[in-house]
Amino acid sequence: MRWPTIETPTSEHLRLDPLLVDHARAMVCVLPSPSRYAYTGGEAPSLERLQRRYASQAVGRSQDGSEGWFNWIVRGIDDDAPIGFVQATIRQHDPGLVAEIAWVITPSHQGRGMASEAAMAMTTWLRGKGVSGFVALSLIHIRRCRRSYACIAQWVLD
Repeated sequence: MRWPTIETPTSEHLRLDPLLVDHARAMVCVLPSPSRYAYTGGEAPSLERLQRRYASQAVGRSQDGSEGWFNWIVRGIDDDAPIGFVQATIRQHDPGLVAEIAWVITPSHQGRGMASEAAMAMTTWLRGKGVSGFVALSLIHIRRCRRSYACIAQWVLD
């Protein structure tokens, strides 16, 4: 399958930059908050681990081409500092494309609508590329479902 070329969606306050391996250096400082892992489990990745992960994700598709991988670093529109990431895995699902989506915003930027705005910018871009179905995948994977995540998913996906 030929997947769309990733672009840089923007919203009123945010810019979504297509993921590059070079983003790992800045993101390793964004991801270490222990509170982030209280719900998801695991621990903050090292720089080397994050570089390997980003190298794999930045390819933009699965090895067999059956999935399109779209990953963005979330930044303020007027600020180059990253505040999190959004991602989508797209699959062909008759009669169209379906995206499993997830997002992470650093705790210092939570509670201000940044996650909602980032998720909305991503899903708007994906709809413009022909995606017609969405699943908030992280709701399945977190150990204790956070009400704020569920509210964002409901608002964005409706």
